[in-house]
Amino acid sequence: MPTSLPAASDSLLQSGPAEPTLAWLMFCEQLAQECTVDASEPSVVRLSQDIWSSLVEVNERVNRTILPVTDRDHWGVVDRWDYPDDGLGDCEDIQLLKRKLLIEAGLVRRALRMTVVVDEQGEGHAVLMARTDHGDFILDNKRDAVLAWQQSGYRYVKREGDDSAAWAWLGDRIAPIVTANR
Repeated sequence: MPTSLPAASDSLLQSGPAEPTLAWLMFCEQLAQECTVDASEPSVVRLSQDIWSSLVEVNERVNRTILPVTDRDHWGVVDRWDYPDDGLGDCEDIQLLKRKLLIEAGLVRRALRMTVVVDEQGEGHAVLMARTDHGDFILDNKRDAVLAWQQSGYRYVKREGDDSAAWAWLGDRIAPIVTANR
């Protein structure tokens, strides 16, 4: 577990409104409370040692306990966002669980944004972005380290918006068809 806070870095800027993925919309239809944005919550949290430790601990613990499996292998569908209650899930399922655990630990949902990226293989992938006063940090099932967004090597596409249920573009306005490759 890291003993000190990471260096501050720039936050990732939004570049306009985006449509969420169809699988996100279906997830929100089933679990509306998981997709509700409370505009009274801060969109950026003050990064303390306790919050940093929670981010690192939850990222590592969930990565160790959930077996990565594609939606096609798990559910027989191309893309489905859900909690990995059976111990199996792909990237977005794993990030949803991390978000849920961090909220239970006291972090605010509005500062924990589901995010779609293009990974090192050019495929769609989902990560969890923690928005802090030290910059935006990425929780990822492909690595245990929590990294500043610039250090991930990913191309950022879109994320949940800060002020509503709408999503926001983060640069490229070309989104992958599906977000999960494990």
